[in-house]
Amino acid sequence: MKQIFLTTITCFSLLFTKAQDNSIKQRTINITGSAQTEIVPDEIYVQVDLREYDKKSVGKIDIETIKNNFLAACKSIGLTEDDISVKSYQGYDNNYWLYRKNKKQNPDMKAGISYWVKVSSTSKIDQLVDKLDDEATQNFFIAKTDHSKIDELKKQLKIEAVKAAKNKAVYLAKALDEEVGEVLTINDPNEINQYPQPIYYANAMLKSAGESGSEPPLNIDFKKIKLQFEVNVVFTLK
Repeated sequence: MKQIFLTTITCFSLLFTKAQDNSIKQRTINITGSAQTEIVPDEIYVQVDLREYDKKSVGKIDIETIKNNFLAACKSIGLTEDDISVKSYQGYDNNYWLYRKNKKQNPDMKAGISYWVKVSSTSKIDQLVDKLDDEATQNFFIAKTDHSKIDELKKQLKIEAVKAAKNKAVYLAKALDEEVGEVLTINDPNEINQYPQPIYYANAMLKSAGESGSEPPLNIDFKKIKLQFEVNVVFTLK
């Protein structure tokens, strides 16, 4: 019994010694790598709010007419059904109290509709604006921006962030005459959200101020989307 007890203690001692040796030998370097890029959106979602209105000598222009004219305008600049979706319907009666005061029996509520239109550039937005019915259009704004290859770009940036971590580990270890070994852990890269920044470009095709007699206008590009990822990687040191 005493021999079994001594054997057990010896085994535990060997395991503890081995664990201590491993902890001493396994030296590591913990590195953060990052990668980023900026892209101009090629999917711009514009919200257009349309509403019925009264036209002199004609009467109310109904919502069906407004819808048909709007869709025809979109089609004329090359947009398809896939580029247009209904965001909401609404009704509005601005003369409610006037109707009550005059005891009008049939108040005329103005129906409205909101569309989301997907375009690929600011020039296409300009084309759409030129085609809109100014009286029917109550509001017009950019609701969302995106890029058609955003998922592919994010995947590539994650790979570049991991490679950046490896490169950083190599030159930091080399500064201490060490070599980087195998990878122990790789965390899933974190996306760092960035607000898009407006970028302005001078249009080289415009005449110079001296030739035109005035300052040339700016050619304004769309706000860029900034993508950035950071990843934490742990390497062993040989």
